[in-house]
Amino acid sequence: MAQARAPRRWTVEDLEALPYDEWRRYEIIDGELYVSTAPRREHQLACAFSTTELVNWNARIGLGEVLPGAAIVFSNHDGVVPDVLWISKERLAVLLDDGGHLRGAPELVVEVLSPGAANERRDREVKLQLYSAFGVEEYWLLDWRQQTVAVYRRRGAGGAAAGASEVASLQLVATLGPDDTLTSPLVPGFAVRVARLFGRT
Repeated sequence: MAQARAPRRWTVEDLEALPYDEWRRYEIIDGELYVSTAPRREHQLACAFSTTELVNWNARIGLGEVLPGAAIVFSNHDGVVPDVLWISKERLAVLLDDGGHLRGAPELVVEVLSPGAANERRDREVKLQLYSAFGVEEYWLLDWRQQTVAVYRRRGAGGAAAGASEVASLQLVATLGPDDTLTSPLVPGFAVRVARLFGRT
């Protein structure tokens, strides 16, 4: 009788060995491989407008960097590419490796919800748990279909040390509609009407 084989547990090295494919994004969470196809126009517009708003804010305040589509390696079995992130200069100096990848949690991660039950579960549950476990201070989850932003925040966010993973997990603190204003103690002085994140005036 053949013995059942354990499912493969992917590593960051496995990901780096995969051939480049501009139409696919490969991520691993707890050793499980997630493959995303090229996102649709509305997804990319939400990424672009979110990046623009954060870049404009960061240019005024000058406290860090806004990075769209940057790789984060949390562990040998956890490597993801969030849509947008913001990281302070202090964390960037510590976490950026020689290959240009982050080796730890930025303060803020922004993901645009991908359609489909599996993709939604990944963004709403699996990535939320990942970012929570490894010390991300705040997670914004944009839904371009509903024109909403779900804001998850770690208690005590907005200046907590990089070891914040020992603090409480990320919790949903607000779900904002298109006419609401998105602000955060983590990004002081940032304020934007949610509709602008989706290209609406």
